[in-house]
Amino acid sequence: MTDIAKDECIFCRIVAGDIPAEVIHQDEEILAFRDNNAQAPTHILLIPREHVSSVAELDTSQESLAGRLLLGARSVAESEGLVASGYRLVVNHGADGGQSVGHLHLHLLGGRPLGWPPG
Repeated sequence: MTDIAKDECIFCRIVAGDIPAEVIHQDEEILAFRDNNAQAPTHILLIPREHVSSVAELDTSQESLAGRLLLGARSVAESEGLVASGYRLVVNHGADGGQSVGHLHLHLLGGRPLGWPPG
């Protein structure tokens, strides 16, 4: 996967409002929206507003951002009614890991039993 310019990143364009998305949650650091290619009844993507290419690009100065993504996922799972039945959080990195967009994102999946291994 190649790193693309920030102005070419689809998630940065969603953050900027250039591409519409069904926003579920937002704050000063993160944005959560429904995935258009849902793999479960509930499939929400959580992204940092700041362009970070992948989890491998996070550094210690971004510990708060990483925590906000996880806490944001918990909050969204609660608001979507997924806590009692359970949900899955997934972060992919690189081509072999299944990352298809060069912007850090966390998948929140739920609404049905999710077997292991995924897929």
